[in-house]
Amino acid sequence: MAALPTDSGWWPAAGARFFCTAGRGLEPFLMREVRARLAATQVEYISGKVFFTTCSDLNMLKKLKSAERLFLLIKKQFPLNVSSVSKGKIFNEMQRLVNDDPESWLSAISIWKNLLELDAKEDKLSQRDANPLKRKVEENDIINPKKLKTKQMQELQESRECQLEKQMEEATVEQGDFLTNREKSQEAFQNDVVKAVAAPNQKDLTFRVSCRCSGSMAKTFTAQEVGRVIGIALKKQFGWKADLRNPNLEIFIHLNDIYSVVGIPVFRVPLASRAYIKTAGLRSTIAWAMASLAEIKAGALVLDPMCGLGTILLEAAKEWPNCHCPRRVSILLFLTFHLGKSLS
Repeated sequence: MAALPTDSGWWPAAGARFFCTAGRGLEPFLMREVRARLAATQVEYISGKVFFTTCSDLNMLKKLKSAERLFLLIKKQFPLNVSSVSKGKIFNEMQRLVNDDPESWLSAISIWKNLLELDAKEDKLSQRDANPLKRKVEENDIINPKKLKTKQMQELQESRECQLEKQMEEATVEQGDFLTNREKSQEAFQNDVVKAVAAPNQKDLTFRVSCRCSGSMAKTFTAQEVGRVIGIALKKQFGWKADLRNPNLEIFIHLNDIYSVVGIPVFRVPLASRAYIKTAGLRSTIAWAMASLAEIKAGALVLDPMCGLGTILLEAAKEWPNCHCPRRVSILLFLTFHLGKSLS
């Protein structure tokens, strides 16, 4: 049984290999984006997926706008031959995805742990440094107590406590109003990360296999059959424990007539699920791609006369904060145009 690398700072010199899923026709947008935003190299694509190599951290990877989901690549190879081979031989071929090159699995797991461990540390530092309530109290504490009478000190202390309680209540209400399913899922995901990173050895790692089969593979096997075969191979090879409900690690496998791809989802929530979009309208990835075609510059006025829920305007405002994206003006422009047309 192979062992995980023990060096916590291990990282490939050329960067890690990732792939993103993308909607049909969005692959060129995603390829340009990973090059521009992540300085990615070895960028290539197949239908619905873009593969690339980058040294970027999770904070940069989270900023991808034209991708649906992000995966850390374990393997990408030619498709399995299912035309004239018995099921038993095909099962053996599936198990070889794990058994033939266990080092690629261990390297991917090491990168995955390092990425998430670094991200968790950065989150803790940012939360500690960006606590506005704590900073306000510390700034108020610089008042010289020798210049104040006892009564004034008591009134000041009571005023501080009331102000702090009010700020805490406002912050709690605001957080409750705007906490989205994405943020909740991400919090649960970070809890899983802590468990996975804290695991003393690989036997404490729990996993789940998610499979997608298409083409002739889907006609021969179900996703459940493929998941069972891969799961057994992983358990025998690495000693991991299967947990279908709340695993530390998820393994994604896509088998079709063109390729066989194995990867690890980096985030539990899809990148296409935006925290700032409260009501779903036009697909966020498509809205971002449409906004990017406008070549928006700083100070520009962005109007979308038939904006609907305003998804394109939201994406434009988020991506280009120095532009102006008034949704009400867009709606008024639309109404004015149609009223003028009907009157004429």
